Amino acid sequence: MIRVPTVAGQFYPSRPEALREIVLECLGGKPGEKTTGKQEAVAVLAPHAGYIFSGPCAGRVYASVRVPERVVVLCPNHTGIGEPVAVMGAGEWETPLGSVPVDESLARELMAEDPDVSDDESAHRREHSLEVQLPFLQVLSPHMRLVPLCVGTQRHDVLINLGDALARVIHKAGEKVLIVISSDMSHYISAERAKALDAKAISAMEALDPVRLHEVVRRDRISMCGVAPAVAGLQAARALGARKGTLVSYTNSGDRTGDHREVVAYAGLIFN
Repeated sequence: MIRVPTVAGQFYPSRPEALREIVLECLGGKPGEKTTGKQEAVAVLAPHAGYIFSGPCAGRVYASVRVPERVVVLCPNHTGIGEPVAVMGAGEWETPLGSVPVDESLARELMAEDPDVSDDESAHRREHSLEVQLPFLQVLSPHMRLVPLCVGTQRHDVLINLGDALARVIHKAGEKVLIVISSDMSHYISAERAKALDAKAISAMEALDPVRLHEVVRRDRISMCGVAPAVAGLQAARALGARKGTLVSYTNSGDRTGDHREVVAYAGLIFN
């Protein structure tokens, strides 16, 4: 199975040269030595809007960490297609920068560890929130392998179990695996209101508290589209030894458009 790009030319450039240029710009220039001076992160959270809006926020996250050759990306399911927790268990993902192979062994182990994880490529076919992370990862780790996980359930027990299973699989892998959580923050409200609401969710993430994150997002109706993958990712990060989350960037679409009356907000965090 080859998963072809669905938002190239919309969320990011379709020409390889232009795409590499904008990724490098978001990263703050040519990466050079890609591992020197970078933090060893257990997990990160990065936004997934069009690069002109959220690219600088995502770039600050990725520029701050070492990206290993094995990466698990947890994304939300915006389309409603497919199984509640869907991995693409084999094949490769194409972007204008080339192909990223699926880490088939890690994907198989995760399915064996957690019966809620289904091998279902249909959930990924039109989902943009994982795809837009890949060019950043490709530039920083050209030989990376990917476990793509699309999380479409809000069930707290399923998410916690997924995080625990993911941690066990990564621990058994015996080598570095980075967890990437793909999420935007509040949608289509004023920048001021978004900042106030998102501060509550960010506080829970900084505390590595998936239970509080789940509760506060539901209670205060925070339109954080990736709360489900974030709950699972935080649970996994805690089990793998992470002790804190650090906010490295918080922006919104109004920073680009100049209109702060109705924005989508973006946060970037590192967990270690």
